[in-house]
Amino acid sequence: METLLKRYFGYETFREGQASIIEQVIGGRDALIIMPTGGGKSLCYQIPALQKEGMTIVISPLIALMKDQVENLIQNGIAATFLNSTLSQSALNERIYELENGRYKLLYAAPEALSTPYFNRLCQKLTIDMIAVDEAHCISQWGHDFRPSYRAISGWIETLPKRPVVVALTATATKAVREDILLLLKLQDPYVHINGIKRENLFYDVVKPVHKYNYLKNWLAKSPETHTGIVYAATRKTVESLTDKLRKDGFNALAYHAGMSAEARNQTQDDFMQDKVSIVVATNAFGMGIDKPDVRFVIHYNMPKNMEAYYQEAGRAGRDGLESTCLLLYDASDIVKQKLLIHQSTSDTERHQIMLENLQALVRYCHTSACLNAEMMRYFGETVTEETCGYCGNCTDLTAAVDYTVEAQKILSCVYRVGQRFGLNVVIDVLRGSKSQRIMDWHLDEVSTYGIMQDRSVAEIKELAMFCIAEGYLTMTADTYPILKLNAMSQRVLKGKQRVLMKPSKQFERAKIEKTGSKKTRKKSGYEGDSPVLYEALIALRKTLAEEKGVPLYIICSNAVLEALADEQPLTKDDFLTIKGIGEKKFETYGERMIDVIKAHQ
Repeated sequence: METLLKRYFGYETFREGQASIIEQVIGGRDALIIMPTGGGKSLCYQIPALQKEGMTIVISPLIALMKDQVENLIQNGIAATFLNSTLSQSALNERIYELENGRYKLLYAAPEALSTPYFNRLCQKLTIDMIAVDEAHCISQWGHDFRPSYRAISGWIETLPKRPVVVALTATATKAVREDILLLLKLQDPYVHINGIKRENLFYDVVKPVHKYNYLKNWLAKSPETHTGIVYAATRKTVESLTDKLRKDGFNALAYHAGMSAEARNQTQDDFMQDKVSIVVATNAFGMGIDKPDVRFVIHYNMPKNMEAYYQEAGRAGRDGLESTCLLLYDASDIVKQKLLIHQSTSDTERHQIMLENLQALVRYCHTSACLNAEMMRYFGETVTEETCGYCGNCTDLTAAVDYTVEAQKILSCVYRVGQRFGLNVVIDVLRGSKSQRIMDWHLDEVSTYGIMQDRSVAEIKELAMFCIAEGYLTMTADTYPILKLNAMSQRVLKGKQRVLMKPSKQFERAKIEKTGSKKTRKKSGYEGDSPVLYEALIALRKTLAEEKGVPLYIICSNAVLEALADEQPLTKDDFLTIKGIGEKKFETYGERMIDVIKAHQ
């Protein structure tokens, strides 16, 4: 295992959990692997694939994702290929011929390929030792990215001449999703490995700006060194208008959404991967296919559809392990947009309800004052051993909490007085003494709480009510038109046994304590060594090599590898192979040209 790791991938040791997973899979055991983005899931099937005599088929949901993964393997000297709709008939026939003649160790294919006659005929002829199901959460209707085509995987496996080892991999899975994966893929005595979702190099924060675009523009202007990033928006229209504004304000930004032509989308993605553009403004169509290691920020201009989607999309940041920012710009109107998108996306009643409940969990996350990492861990069913991480937006916030117990009691009392039959907007109207037609028609102007908060704005009352929901002092049903209801914690607040302490809304940059709560060293991005000129020369060489090969920059090598080369300045093969991330194939392909650059700067 260690020999293969060094020879092909250039690493001396495995990351936490990888070795035990690989041992189990090589031994013939099925596995369910849940690791955070950038945690090294791929090695958990790639190393066993190299050990096994037959072939490994990797089921992957996106063409862009499988294309980059295959190219990365080829650059490392591993025989891999893919079959998908981008191939011409002649190219398809050639690859089938090569597969039948044992040319490849790994084959990547989309789940839709499993239903095609040519693919099934091919699989009957191959010796398939392992099936790796990437993004396995797609099989579950409880997950955020349910794909019906994934449901056919287990039936297809049963048609193979011999059942191979099956490995399921994903970065996000609640308890319900994990149970679905195990059941629907029919994993046999699986080895289950959950590595935890917390990534200590990511700084999560939620901000509620009065003017979103001004906040975004100012944030980007303050942090020019972190300009490689993604801004997610909910709709195509928002993506286009936001891109236009950023470009007019001097930012190097391009748009990406499903309404663009495939050629335009591919060009945007290629420009981003080649560092020709620093900011991509995108809908969630710009997702699983993005494997760029040095994304320094992911900003959600609109709230995504649920916690899983947020974790997946925010997880595009900092795959190289360096400090990166995940910022969510929240506005209550985002909830309305997401509910509309949910309503348009499915007619299945059960699926619709699941999606609304998942959205409500993210709303609670946006309003909580608790540790954001802890909130995520609870959502994904992990045990929280520390209530503060010390480095998320809430944990580093110096703003003093204000006692809003009396105001919260007024809100809870109003919910009770109106019979726990209405949503937040009606409750706010009653509290502010609205004379709207509906309030009069329903005689809600006659309840005792009518007008008792007329000195407070709609925004203030809404913020406090949503905070009470997030902290469990009030319940909001997960329906298309949610209703407010009291619970046991509500009674404690009403009786004065529970104080309600809330920090003012994060509308502007607030004072932060130094982010030192992480137990591990939080390495910042940017070269800090003694050879900056050599480092920039190596950066330029990598760009040239990537253009020559027609591949993304990270496939040539990561920034961390270039930093090590600049610091160590190796001049022989043996010295090169001591650099983490340089394997034998990488040295054979690029070593001499790198040595030339190093010599020129000594």
